[in-house]
Amino acid sequence: MRVLFAGTPAVAVPSLDALVEAGFDVVAVLTRPDAPVGRKRVLTPSPVAARAAELGIEVIRAARVDAGATARIADVNPDVAAIVAYGGLVPPAALAVPRHGWINLHFSLLPAWRGAAPVQRAVMAGDDVTGAVTFLLEEGLDTGPVFGTLTESVGPEDTAGELLERLSRSGAVLLAQTLSAIGAGKASAQPQAGEVSLAPKLTLEDGHLKWSHPALAISRQARGVTPEPGAWTVLDGQRVKLEPVRLRPDVTTLAPGALALHGKGVLVGTGSHAVELTRIQPAGKKMMAAADWARGMASLESVVFE
Repeated sequence: MRVLFAGTPAVAVPSLDALVEAGFDVVAVLTRPDAPVGRKRVLTPSPVAARAAELGIEVIRAARVDAGATARIADVNPDVAAIVAYGGLVPPAALAVPRHGWINLHFSLLPAWRGAAPVQRAVMAGDDVTGAVTFLLEEGLDTGPVFGTLTESVGPEDTAGELLERLSRSGAVLLAQTLSAIGAGKASAQPQAGEVSLAPKLTLEDGHLKWSHPALAISRQARGVTPEPGAWTVLDGQRVKLEPVRLRPDVTTLAPGALALHGKGVLVGTGSHAVELTRIQPAGKKMMAAADWARGMASLESVVFE
């Protein structure tokens, strides 16, 4: 079966590899254009484009699936398109090109967390279980019928990045299985059922920790925005980056945002009990252990995070 693969970030690469290893004829890859990376803003291929080049697969670069991109997709004559985090909408004209349609690997248990940041929103919401599905792409936002499902437990210290990495690998197997079933004429898609929730793309503000909130909510927020866009707070008018925090329910005397040393730990007060900082990146400096940062401060008693 001739497959067009659409994807952009690193989490899509395991799916591309899985389809190649399963023996599918991946005739082309659709991905976002090269983007500037690093301080020098060097134009760099997407992870999927780079992997496709290594595999000798034709790459179609398109910021959106317009008439030109649709024509190039039609030229490679795919039987089916597999899409994993491409980063753009697929219009009706392109949806109609493959005879088996577009099969989307989505990292949530649809209809929960429809949208661009399902894993991040699941962690921030405190979900105990999430997963991935393969479904038939339609014009609506992640509304199509589901072919296959897998589940994954969310650990109490899982970051979105760690959870997404696990799902990218198990989901790659699910995607290959789904395409095999479609090729064999044994696939059956079922309408989505359950409560709908939305997972809009994260913004920088989603990483701003509000110390008046309960400690558990702050911990979930920090884990959900790690590694991107990252958790942060404000100190002396400057943004300070933080890695996920640890819960310290044994300390309840700190005011929200107030800092204190407790043994070897650096604690911050919240709306409930304290949390312990792990690593911190002050403005203009590298990420460092919170204890090392605290040793460089004259006094933590006057320090308040905003």
